[in-house]
Amino acid sequence: MKKNKITVEYIRGLKKKHEKIAMLTAYDFPLAEILDHADVDIILVGDSLANVVLGLQSTTEVGMTEMLHHAKAVAKAVKRALVVGDMPFESYQANQERVVENAQKFIQEAGCDAVKLEWFDGCLECARKIIDAGIAVMGHVGLTPQTAEQLGGFKVQGKDALSAQKIIEHAQALEQIGCFSVVVECVPQEIANIITESLSIPTIGIGAGVNCDGQVLVTHDILGLASRHHPKFVKKFFDLRSGILSGVETFIHEVKDSKFPEQKHSYTISKEELEKLRPNC
Repeated sequence: MKKNKITVEYIRGLKKKHEKIAMLTAYDFPLAEILDHADVDIILVGDSLANVVLGLQSTTEVGMTEMLHHAKAVAKAVKRALVVGDMPFESYQANQERVVENAQKFIQEAGCDAVKLEWFDGCLECARKIIDAGIAVMGHVGLTPQTAEQLGGFKVQGKDALSAQKIIEHAQALEQIGCFSVVVECVPQEIANIITESLSIPTIGIGAGVNCDGQVLVTHDILGLASRHHPKFVKKFFDLRSGILSGVETFIHEVKDSKFPEQKHSYTISKEELEKLRPNC
């Protein structure tokens, strides 16, 4: 049976119905197809592409060219989930004048349904421009990887009353200008609870406790594919890395021992046709 395409309105409605939202990352066609088949609600083409797929040190190193390239592949695979394109640092923080143009590329060229922006000093102005252009925006508060150095590094945010109040106000401001949801990353669960209760739009938590309206993780992390250091909030649901390693090692051994390919993996030519070739060989 054909499943209906998830919309921004549907995601907002899940909060009203007190139904949790599941969100994961994808950067290519095969993985996006699997996630969509599993009925994940939202697929984020995250700028974590930089670290997870491209081997870069910082998400600020990935640009529009790479993000659009991967977003196109993801969007082609997805029939049901809401596809959100993560706007890279260069597309709105480094160049605020082209924010609408860059957001439109995610929708019109890549086929995404919405875009995501991380909080920074000019975030509200950028988000407002995109929303006014008719594009759905997901906000992001708390630990914002693109500006992590300004926050003292990759660590929990909002652990004192003053900083916690700012994060709460950031989330509320994003709702007020029209964002349809907000990612809340790496904040004490008590602060995430306050944010979730104070907003009419869904909160998607990552390292923010169980009471957010939904949860997001990097798919490579939950499948055990990434060998990088994992923060406390990551749970490995399956050890795919070990399975792949075992399969690859077996392939290597069979090739070197001439066990692969076997006859059943090979093609043949008829004896008659082969005989016709012999005088010429």
